[in-house]
Amino acid sequence: MTHITTPIAGVSDTPAHATQNAPVKMLAKNLSVFYNSFRALADVTMPAYEKKITAIIGPSGCGKSTLIRAFNRMNERIKGAHIEGRVMLDGEDIYAPDVDPVIVRQRVGMVFQKPNPFVKSIYENIAFGIRLLNPRISKSELDDRVEWALIRAALWDEVRDLKQLGTELSGGQQQRLCIARAIAVEPEVLLMDEPCSALDPVATLKIEELMKDLSSDYTIIIVTHNMQQAARVSDYTAMMMMRPDRAGELIEFDETQTIFVRPKDPRTQDYVSGRFG
Repeated sequence: MTHITTPIAGVSDTPAHATQNAPVKMLAKNLSVFYNSFRALADVTMPAYEKKITAIIGPSGCGKSTLIRAFNRMNERIKGAHIEGRVMLDGEDIYAPDVDPVIVRQRVGMVFQKPNPFVKSIYENIAFGIRLLNPRISKSELDDRVEWALIRAALWDEVRDLKQLGTELSGGQQQRLCIARAIAVEPEVLLMDEPCSALDPVATLKIEELMKDLSSDYTIIIVTHNMQQAARVSDYTAMMMMRPDRAGELIEFDETQTIFVRPKDPRTQDYVSGRFG
């Protein structure tokens, strides 16, 4: 697979050392998203570096969720939605005509704002996707994969009965179950759309610790309204705003420390300091 390691056209001041230390895993290039005739996202070019956490921040309505859903073609599920531009995964366009969206969604997993476990047992929540991709998997191998996913999602030690309904777990446990379900099919990228917004501070801390741990193996892109969370967990931050025509645009991308301490755009400074948002 080809890794893109050259500077990113359209992203101002991309850190030079970033392209040297970590290849670009995913790249939105001149990406616009439309819902029928409405342009929700305008000409976004943004990298996501391999095995790093990228936070997408910005005020409500600026296109953050639309952008993250474009990274695994989830917007296609909305009638009338279409894109212009490209989204690259390891240098290959995931929107190319010959690319199967099911394979894209296996390689690029998604965790949503609200925990959404199936009304099935803990075991079946995780086994479902594995069986879907590999119907001939043996019971012993499936058992091992379920256990591995629960361990990796820091949930194994908290569950006693895998026959328990996933919906009976606490909110934070349900979200970690959803993360276990996502990683069980062995994705390369993990998208998280405000994964802690419905959780209490203790559960949020566990999810943040899990994200940091998972970033050793996965490229993670997270949408968050929580500035402290973005500062705590992410390596890179993308700042988005809404244009006068209501289309979301990327106004700044850099290492997280730079975004929060020395942003180049005064709108970013106003947002991260709490003067606007």
